[in-house]
Amino acid sequence: MTIPKHFLPALSALAFLGLWQGLAVSVDSNTLPTPSVVAKVFWLACVSGQLPLHLGVTLLRLLVSFTVAMCLGCAIGIVLGRNKQLDAFFDNWLVIFLNVPALVTIILCYVWFGLVESAAILAVVINKLPNVVVTIREGTRMLDQDLLDMARSFRFGRRKTLVHVIWPQLHPYLMAATRSGLALIWKIILVVELLGRSNGMGYQLHLFFQLFDVASILAYTIAFVTVIQLLEWWVLRPLDHKAQRWRR
Repeated sequence: MTIPKHFLPALSALAFLGLWQGLAVSVDSNTLPTPSVVAKVFWLACVSGQLPLHLGVTLLRLLVSFTVAMCLGCAIGIVLGRNKQLDAFFDNWLVIFLNVPALVTIILCYVWFGLVESAAILAVVINKLPNVVVTIREGTRMLDQDLLDMARSFRFGRRKTLVHVIWPQLHPYLMAATRSGLALIWKIILVVELLGRSNGMGYQLHLFFQLFDVASILAYTIAFVTVIQLLEWWVLRPLDHKAQRWRR
């Protein structure tokens, strides 16, 4: 019997909840609460306003740092991909920044600039920027030279060439950088908030860890993962389908 494709996500979620419930019952410990307990904690946190408040603060930091990292990373990646000399000069810089641990960058930003919001955002941007640059640089290297020559022959300006020739070809790389960036940035933001902020999801998770409140940890984690998943369904996928229409 073949299961309709649109039922598979729901079945997958039910299977996950069933596995979670079974493990929680078999362990029978506060370290692994059942889904119903976590759901109750989630609801109470929403009603009290604490979860929406801290989730909103973290999402604001994510939006600012993600926007800055993507804009700078795309610009630098295109320049390096089109200029071999600059690429050779800065290649070692990228390798260094890619391999510096995120925790080190966060600590240094707080030490150098203080426990302020700008230092937190800067730490996140520095950790994400090299990944965007490398991804977009590789995409720029793969640009179709015939299309670029055609744009030059028809005397496209820089802006028209960027919008109609370069960006459509870079779209898969841009989406890859976006999806990996969201997954990476929110994890880094939690560490940033844990070490030097007095609000946000990371700060709250640190408090719950000190209290061994696993139910609250799972409730807050599920809230953030749900928001990111909704962003994928309602924003990224529609944009991806719209941008890929020219391929059909």
